[in-house]
Amino acid sequence: MKRGLFIVFEGIDGSGKDTHIKLLSEELRQQGHSVLETAEPSGNEVGALLRRYQHKSGKRLPAETEALLYTADRYEHVRNIVEPALKKGQIVLSNRYFYSTLAYQGAMGVDLDWIREMNRFAPKPDASILLDILPEFSLRRLKRRRTVFEQLENLRRVREIYVRLVKGGELVRVDADRPKRVVQAELLGLVQRLLESRVTGESSIP
Repeated sequence: MKRGLFIVFEGIDGSGKDTHIKLLSEELRQQGHSVLETAEPSGNEVGALLRRYQHKSGKRLPAETEALLYTADRYEHVRNIVEPALKKGQIVLSNRYFYSTLAYQGAMGVDLDWIREMNRFAPKPDASILLDILPEFSLRRLKRRRTVFEQLENLRRVREIYVRLVKGGELVRVDADRPKRVVQAELLGLVQRLLESRVTGESSIP
């Protein structure tokens, strides 16, 4: 059986990741593909701890501790969810991956090379997409209580790192501050080209 595709969506909260993953998943299923939607933090015990932590108000843990916890959750996520699905030939759409650790914990001063070294186990996605939006606009979109990470100055630093990753060729930028149908059309086009590249044997997008 041919190995599946691993596609990662990154961006600050309010950029539309949940919405666009759902829409893309529906379209791909209609085309006959088997799709798995997943996210980080994952549904395992470490992931559940991180989800509770994210939505607490108050003081953050040391950024290095955050990085270690997110990496531990990622190890379980890759081993128990992502890799089994890829082996079955599924298209895996993940809301966040290790680029989030680079961006969010890197914004707090954690060494990016250290984060990369910890995440050497993590397979490279076939496509890594940044849904990019200015923090000022993203915060206006949020209709829930903000997490411990969603402070304007912090999100500006997070976005700066994401943009650096785009310039370094690790992420593909998609302007998320446009009508939903326009953004979705661009995302579908990216994925369709990726699927076609598997037939022709060309390299994947970042």
